[in-house]
Formats: sequence, C-alpha cells, structure tokens
Amino acid sequence: MSIDPAITPDSGGTPRTAGPTAAEAPASASPASPAPVTHRSGAAVRPQRAIVPAGSDEHPLRRGPRNGGGSGRLRALRRRPERAEQAGAAGPRPAGRARGPHAGAWWLWALGLSTAASRTTNPALLALLAAVAGYVVAVCRVPDTPWSRSYAAFLRLGLVVVAIRLAFAVVLGSPIPGTHTVLTLPEVPLPDWAQGVRLGGRVTAEGLWFAFREGMRLATLLACLGAANALANPARLLKSLPGVLYEAGVAVVVAMTFAPHLVADVRRLRTARRLRGRTEKGVRALLQVGLPVLEGALERSVALAAAMDARGYGRTAAVPPAVRRATAALTLGGLLGLCAGTYALLAATGAAYGLPLLLAGLAAAVAGLRLGGRRSVRTRYRPDRWDATAWLITASGVAVAALTIWAAAASPAGLDPPVVPLTAPSLPLWPAAAVLLGLLPAHLKGARP
Repeated sequence: MSIDPAITPDSGGTPRTAGPTAAEAPASASPASPAPVTHRSGAAVRPQRAIVPAGSDEHPLRRGPRNGGGSGRLRALRRRPERAEQAGAAGPRPAGRARGPHAGAWWLWALGLSTAASRTTNPALLALLAAVAGYVVAVCRVPDTPWSRSYAAFLRLGLVVVAIRLAFAVVLGSPIPGTHTVLTLPEVPLPDWAQGVRLGGRVTAEGLWFAFREGMRLATLLACLGAANALANPARLLKSLPGVLYEAGVAVVVAMTFAPHLVADVRRLRTARRLRGRTEKGVRALLQVGLPVLEGALERSVALAAAMDARGYGRTAAVPPAVRRATAALTLGGLLGLCAGTYALLAATGAAYGLPLLLAGLAAAVAGLRLGGRRSVRTRYRPDRWDATAWLITASGVAVAALTIWAAAASPAGLDPPVVPLTAPSLPLWPAAAVLLGLLPAHLKGARP
C-alpha cells in the first residue's frame, strides 16, 4: 500500500496529513482556525493545529521571546524603560566589591587584635578590644551564612573560660598573696610531693582579681579569632592558599568550618524541639540534640570525601627529586621560623630577636611556596585579588598590634597594672586610641556587605 507524501502516520498508526508550514500558509490565514483537511478517499479528518514558528508571537505555548527575545528580566526592562536606562547608566557591578575583601585580610586583622590582647592584662583594654571586634563583625559580616553566626558561640566560650579560671582560683588557690579575705574553705591535706598545690583554704580578693584578668585575656583572644571565623569565607580562604599547601589547607579549612556548621545544627535542632513542645534544657535534651548533630557531621564528611575524590584531589605533577627536597626544606624551615618569631613577639620578652626571626622565616616560606607551586595541577576560577580594601584592613590590625607592643614597652604599668595593692582598673589614653584603629574596616565601603 502506498502512502501519499502529504500524509504522515501519527503515534497511533492512523494516517494524518501534515499541517501547512508557516512558509506555505497564506498571509491572511489565521493560525487559530486551520482549514479542514480531507483524506485521500474523501473521508473527513479532524483539523490539525497549524505549525507556528517557535519565535513568533502567535505560538500557543509561548512564555517569552526566544533566540534574541531574552529572559524575564529583559521583558521587565521593556515594560519599564526607565529601569533599562538606569541599568545602562550604572554599568556592570565590580566583582571585587560584590564578593567582599580578601579572606586572608580578615585573619591578619584578627591576629593583630589578638597580638594586642596578649600584651595586656588590663581589663578595660581587653573589654575595648572585644567591643571593637564585635562592632566590626556586626557591621561587616555577610548575613545568612553558616560562618557569620559563629561569633556568639565564641563569646559564650570565652565566658565559660573566665568562669572556669575563677573556679580553679577558688578551689586550687592562687599564687598571688592577698590581704582581703573573701571566704575560707575547708582545706584538704595533701602529701609532700604535691607542694605548691592546695585544695580549699583562704580565698582572697587579689587572687580572684588575678584569675579574672588572666581568664579575660584568653576570652578576648577567643573573641578575636571568632571575629575572623565570622567574617572570612572558608571556601575563599582555601582557594587563596598556595598550591603546595592545598592538601594541608583543605584539612585546616574543614576544621575551621566545623564550628559554624555545629552551631547552625544545634540551633536548628533546638528550634525543632521548641516547635514540638519539648524542653531545651537538661542532660536528656543535650543527648537528644547531640546524636543528630554527630550524624550530620558524619554525613557531611562522607559527602566531602566523595566530592574531593570526584574532583581529583591529591593529584600532583611530576617534579625532580631535588626540587621536592628543596621545597620541603624551605617550607618547613620557614614555617618554623614564623612560629618561633610569632611566639617571641607574643611573649613578654623576646621582641628583639623575634622580628628578625619572623622576617627570615617569612622569606624562606615564600620561596618554598613559590617553588612548590610547580607540583600543583589545579587552576583557580576567578581568583581573589588583594585589593586596596584588603591592604587597609590588614594595616589596621598590624597598627593595633605594633602600637600596643610599643606602649607595653614604654609604659608597662598601664597595660599590666599590679594586682597588689588592689586598685580599680584605669583606661590608658594612647593604648586605647591604638585599639580604636581596629574600627577602620567598619568604615570602609568595600568591607561592608
């Protein structure tokens, strides 16, 4: 049986005529009312829908112009010509401002504040440092991100540290002699080999004040590091690491993101329990929240391992053995020099040899990182640039650290006031002005979201 070329079978096997195309249809014909088509034998066939080009305005399923028409945003701009003029006048938004400053700049700024906190035991200056870090976090953090909500957890951890330090001073005593007795606890006798340690006894106000100052210094350090966690994007920080430190950087960044995700999971589970009418306090509630948090952490670790394996994590290029040994020696020596120089600068004495050791370690580390970058076979998509905003943020933290170190050497009584005799803390003028330089990132347009 022969079939006319003008007749095509449909999906059910019944011969059906092909409708007229747009080129064959007359100009006056309406696509909504196609002409009836008859079978070869004379039987009537139900009318077919006319074939309309997809880009024309008469398409029955048309939701927007195609192939040059554009998306819904362009349709909105056609309806509102003034918005199109504004978009053309504004021009494209700079990528650096939309993404914020470099993540490493926030960590250098926070380390500068931490260095200043380690050089003083004055509670007024420590409270000012914590207030500066908190204000910058409140102004410059990106909302609705897991890491931006971790600063409150670090503050609570600092309060716990202060409470534990005071409890140890009450139970185990304090090496600071005092004349103002607060209370007297029953003392437990200890053997001779436990000289210098006591349980109970007399608790003095001088000992409690000394313990409070030490605990507050550690709490301020935690607040500064919490500010860096709340401001810096861990993924961008990982992308900015040199190629030779990529593997180690993945482990460090995963460890840094554990705290924000943990805080988000605990908050989500507590909200779910509250909506179900269950209590949020007590050991039982803590255990019931801890198990889902642990399960979520394990699921994230498995998903992260699968993603890393799929992206070829750990692959390196072939380099000569001599280059590998030189890279390892320079990198390891440079990092050791950086650690030793930083420790010397943070200690009470050692600034004389700490700075040269820090600079030498930095030079060796940079040489090792540049040499070891030949092993990296990965590329960076839209690498972060160290712009003027990042330089200003870093300079703010470095200035706070440098001026505080200078003030500690010039007038140590203002930054480390004596415990005995017991006196109220005072706020020294020039160290306080140096600490206020840490507020510079809050007034930079490129640092705010």
